[in-house]
Amino acid sequence: MDDAMESGNLGPYQDRPRIFPNMRTKPYTPLIFRVIKRINVRILFVLLLLGLGAIFYIGASTSPIIVFVFSVCIISFVLSMYLTKWVLAKDEGPPEMVQISDAIRDGAEGFFRTQYGTISKMAVLLAVIILSIYMFRSTTPQQESSGLGRSMSAYVTVVSFLLGALCSGIAGYVGMWVSVRANVRVSSAARRSAREALQIAVRAGGFSAMVVVGLAVIGVAVLYSTLYVWLEVDSPGSMKVTDLPLLLVGYGFGASFVALFAQLGGGIYTKAADVGADLVGKVEQGIPEDDPRNPAVIADLVGDNVGDCAARGADLFESIAAEIISAMILGGTMAQRCKIEDPSGFILFPLVVHSFDLVVSSVGILSIRSKRDAGAIGVVEDPMLILQKGYSVTIVLAVITFGLSTRWMLYTEQAPLAWLNFALCGLVGILTAYVFVWITKYYTDYKHEPVRTLALSSSTGHGTNIIAGISLGLESTALPVLVISVSVISAFWLGHTSGLVDEAGNSTGGLFGTAVATMGMLSTAAYVLTMDMFGPIADNAGGIVEMSQQPESVREITDVLDAVGNTTKATTKGFAIGSAALASFLLFSAYMDEVAAFSHAAFKQVDIAIPEVFVGGLLGSMLIFLFSAWACSAVGRTAQEVVNEVRRQFIERPGLQGKTRLWSVCVYCRICIFEGDDKTWSFGYCIAYSCRFCVSDGGILYWTSSSRRKSCGCHADVCYSFWNSNGTFLEHCWWCLG
Repeated sequence: MDDAMESGNLGPYQDRPRIFPNMRTKPYTPLIFRVIKRINVRILFVLLLLGLGAIFYIGASTSPIIVFVFSVCIISFVLSMYLTKWVLAKDEGPPEMVQISDAIRDGAEGFFRTQYGTISKMAVLLAVIILSIYMFRSTTPQQESSGLGRSMSAYVTVVSFLLGALCSGIAGYVGMWVSVRANVRVSSAARRSAREALQIAVRAGGFSAMVVVGLAVIGVAVLYSTLYVWLEVDSPGSMKVTDLPLLLVGYGFGASFVALFAQLGGGIYTKAADVGADLVGKVEQGIPEDDPRNPAVIADLVGDNVGDCAARGADLFESIAAEIISAMILGGTMAQRCKIEDPSGFILFPLVVHSFDLVVSSVGILSIRSKRDAGAIGVVEDPMLILQKGYSVTIVLAVITFGLSTRWMLYTEQAPLAWLNFALCGLVGILTAYVFVWITKYYTDYKHEPVRTLALSSSTGHGTNIIAGISLGLESTALPVLVISVSVISAFWLGHTSGLVDEAGNSTGGLFGTAVATMGMLSTAAYVLTMDMFGPIADNAGGIVEMSQQPESVREITDVLDAVGNTTKATTKGFAIGSAALASFLLFSAYMDEVAAFSHAAFKQVDIAIPEVFVGGLLGSMLIFLFSAWACSAVGRTAQEVVNEVRRQFIERPGLQGKTRLWSVCVYCRICIFEGDDKTWSFGYCIAYSCRFCVSDGGILYWTSSSRRKSCGCHADVCYSFWNSNGTFLEHCWWCLG
């Protein structure tokens, strides 16, 4: 058997009728949402009103601009609730579709519980470390002048860090929550209308995007206004408003911390499951993609949700939060150097820009509507063209609102035309975003030459395909680097010539110009994130259609949506990389300012002729390749485990060929998988051999009331008692459902 597993020679795969089992599920809900559900509706409504009142009171005590930001964010949350209600009102289709969707949901929620449970513990530990470091480090001149001691600075930073981590986790959960519920509705809609299926997928992604961007904006705004009121900023003997954004860095760090592990963990999971499912299923057995008899298919579909929805939501949340905070710091620093009387406009400008992002992206999302006479989308309409029309609407509105925002927030008597230069910086960023979307689409869309050339290379074997793929990937980095280079130089020059100078007559607007360009690039982030969420939802819909044996015409519709979804997912990755490249320039500048503040010496340039600096650059470059190698190695090792496990089950259980298997991850012991079929109540297999709690006996996994159950950690209130299929009592076994 080992030789057969290694070679993949498992014999022909027979196609037999499939019968779908009944599945019992117990959906997982995070603790905070479970607590909210238990509160009386009237009490919850009163608490909500009190919370909104407190938020608006703090905002009004800070600035009318904050009140505007709060209002837009709350309206966007109301709109997201409408989108949710609209999507969930759609039918889920026949029972077999619902059962498959339930299995995907169980797996995604189990993974989320495991991953974010681990991340939360690490975040608490890191918060303690940050508190210790801040308690013993030296104070900055700004802290000394404002009377902000070490302990106060430490506690503010820790609270900001935990708040950023919490909001990032919520953003990830929201992305996963909507995708695992919208997928089956898209599948069902594809039986009626291609345009309706597209609209459901877009609106489901729009809900997640609105929540992610809204959380990033309102989180920073609430933290800023709370600190403003609590520390009595700008009152005699207290902190200046230009120094307040420095206290927000913990929020961005918390968001980055969660996004890092969410991206890495979710990425490894989804790629390993995808590789394992395709290698054994499509390559070795010759069965269709997403065939229900392939044990790794559900894991593959789960990976789309946890890797592309939850992880991407946390990633863009981090990008937006870091960009807002860094731009606020640079705006405050520039306003202080230029002696601008009211610096609040330059500090709060990023919040206003992203508030308008919510508005214009909402219009773009709602512009995609269904048609009464919608037909097969692959014949009548190109879904990518429809999405691009929505993006074009968003881009046009973003240009208009960005220009109005710069005139409103950045006008100053010291340089009456500076706002126009910064508006052009924003236009540079918006154009950069559009070009990045076009470049990514060119290299990943099946209608363009690169993908067609890569497909043609497959006709001569695996080797030429791999060579062509690597070559195409390396080539695709050239245009983005050129675009980023032009954008940075253009934005810096426009900011430098804005007319804002310090007391010595030196221009100070260059860095802020690049910050404004970054804001311009992210001014359509909500719509871009919508397109990203569209991808895994469409992918899951195609899998559900295939597993539930829907007609070929339905599969053709979901195949086209899936192909476009792959392009939109790649587009968002390119968009995120481009915005991160622009933001890295700002973060490095902020780092230089921070070092100068602590060292009490000017730090304006980096000299690579100094040996230590040169070696540091080499080590930093090396880390990129090292971490990439570790990530690829993790994917490869995990994929090997998946491949070997699927091969083993094909060999050991020949009767598997005539059965339908629906898989779900155990949400308690994390790494076990349950299978149901038409003959036996429960089977269990462990996908990783390290699970010491799984006791396999001839393919049957027993959770008994003996020490086995205790070692698993299960309790009576989270386990279900099962009886065998003929109604006689064999054993009081426990099936752990978490």
